[in-house]
Amino acid sequence: MKKEGMNDECLYLEFSHYLEDRIFPLHTSIVLFLMSYCDTTSIRVFLMPNKDAADSTLWKKKVPANIPVTIVSKQELPPVVRSCRLPALVERNGNFCRAGLAVVLRYIIQRTCEVDCNRRDVSELLGFKKTCLKACAEVSQWTKLCEISIPLAVESFPRNSHGHRAIPPEIEHLEQKLGEPVRVHNDDKIRRQKLQQWAKDKNKDPIKMGSDKGAGCCDEGVDIIKGLSEENMDTEKESLELRTALSKLAVEQIPAVTSREQACIRKVKTADLPPLDHVFAEGLYFTLTDVVLFPCLHYFFVSLGDCQEQMLKALPLLSRWYQRVQEVSGVKKAAVSCGIHLLNLPAPLPSSNVLTPSSIDHKDKKTETTDPHFRGGPRPTMKKLEENGISARFIPHPCPSLSQDWSNFPLSAHPIEGKLSSERALRKQQQLDNIISIVTKLAKPGDTIVDFCSGGGHLGIVLAHTLSSCQVILVENKEESLVRAKGRCDDLGLQNIWFLQTNLDYFTGPFQIGVALHACGVATDMVIDHCIMAQAAFVICPCCYGFIQNTVKYTFPRSQKFKNVLSYKEHMVLCRFADQTAVQLPAERRLIGKNCMGLVDLDRAWSAEEHGYTVYVTSMEPDSCSPKNNLIVGSCAAQDLGLIA
Repeated sequence: MKKEGMNDECLYLEFSHYLEDRIFPLHTSIVLFLMSYCDTTSIRVFLMPNKDAADSTLWKKKVPANIPVTIVSKQELPPVVRSCRLPALVERNGNFCRAGLAVVLRYIIQRTCEVDCNRRDVSELLGFKKTCLKACAEVSQWTKLCEISIPLAVESFPRNSHGHRAIPPEIEHLEQKLGEPVRVHNDDKIRRQKLQQWAKDKNKDPIKMGSDKGAGCCDEGVDIIKGLSEENMDTEKESLELRTALSKLAVEQIPAVTSREQACIRKVKTADLPPLDHVFAEGLYFTLTDVVLFPCLHYFFVSLGDCQEQMLKALPLLSRWYQRVQEVSGVKKAAVSCGIHLLNLPAPLPSSNVLTPSSIDHKDKKTETTDPHFRGGPRPTMKKLEENGISARFIPHPCPSLSQDWSNFPLSAHPIEGKLSSERALRKQQQLDNIISIVTKLAKPGDTIVDFCSGGGHLGIVLAHTLSSCQVILVENKEESLVRAKGRCDDLGLQNIWFLQTNLDYFTGPFQIGVALHACGVATDMVIDHCIMAQAAFVICPCCYGFIQNTVKYTFPRSQKFKNVLSYKEHMVLCRFADQTAVQLPAERRLIGKNCMGLVDLDRAWSAEEHGYTVYVTSMEPDSCSPKNNLIVGSCAAQDLGLIA
């Protein structure tokens, strides 16, 4: 049943040019394709030509006819949208903005299901537990592929080139992933069904096998697997796995027909069961990942031109996937609506003949040279640093006596309103006191303060309430947390706060101060780098040191001084033991953990100093307010940190 009276929301997309049947950038094509697939009509679309855009009056030829689109200039964008990379979706005249491809696409799906609760085919796009493309690109390989790697690789792929054109490594990587074993919820049951079907196809009687052989029936089940030809496997894949996949796409719920496997099948060890093959990108089921990749891969195949047949021989799994996606109900309709002329690719070779390693696989693996002098444990690592004149350095907190009068705070601004127990709320007050006292000294009227990884907004809400002359922006990827924060701010009537549901890479607006309370792992380093790029001061409390590891953008140690002394492996020792600060641990162990925390944060501080910043590391007061009680404070203007004693 459809819900009426939903308020319109505004979606802003970028337009640079169009080529054949694609609008660029590809993020825009992807969003429009999903909207066509979902028949979304409750969201208004605005197209913003960028500085490279050609005649923007031609956009009508490529925009779905059922989606009304308005052209706007950058100056006409709402202020909160101008602080983000597009695509971005904002409530009309509102202060809540969703930015970034994955975040916007997930919201369009959720919105469609709110308007029409019968769209099971749409809700299934979010996958098991509704987590498809939910994690940020820094931690999710699929989000990185869909949001960054594949669109960029396709957009930069050379066209009309008469010379040799190599397949982009990102496309090769995707081909390889389609050849990996499938892992899905309850796959043991599906794999046993597959084995039972194989036994039936081989004219074996599972009942007789079970009764005659007794315990030896397990071996018979394994023999079935070994004796099957690749051709039989391929045939079965198209029946059982494809049938299982398509059952998820029905608009109405179809009761599953269950039949218990024979005893012989049930006794086969899980390790001996036949693997499941990919039907769609992430496994058996058609999800948002497929919706994102389909327009990208379609344009890539079109771009191959005369080389298409030859190059597709190296991409048989992607070719098969492309043809299979076309058979999903609603895809062809969405393609027609978006002006996509689907290709009929040549039949690929059997999957058994096409399993080739990808060059990018070696690039992604974390290789590490063996250090014959490496010794495990924190003490040898700390001793090595001490021998080179490096030890943890904490300055006294510059203003420990400055605390808020929490008794005069409105309830909605109080931490206890954030669903915390009274004990946790007290510790949260102490944490906020430490950060707010420093920010208050740094801030000037008219400044913009960004609360990165804001969660439920404990810090940002108090800053907005306390510093009414400043603009506060909450940046958080988790929708539920931001919605809860917005509800508290609405109760307070705050007018100087914005809410951005996005990964911090999509926030591009200017700001003067960045803050983060318990930013996990590499998130602390991401926030520091974002502040440095904006030439903004920062006050950051790190957390989850054990989650720190090398990523595509970040390598450790961070500073040159630490790199001259420690290897990556030795730095990881510090990070792992920096998490050993829980109150229930022995005092000596907690002291080692505190020193490791100080060393990891000193490395971060020195890295920022290499960019012209003045930085210090201090501890919150009292220490008991959190096991992770370090604060890293930095500014590119030395006078701002003149409060150091």
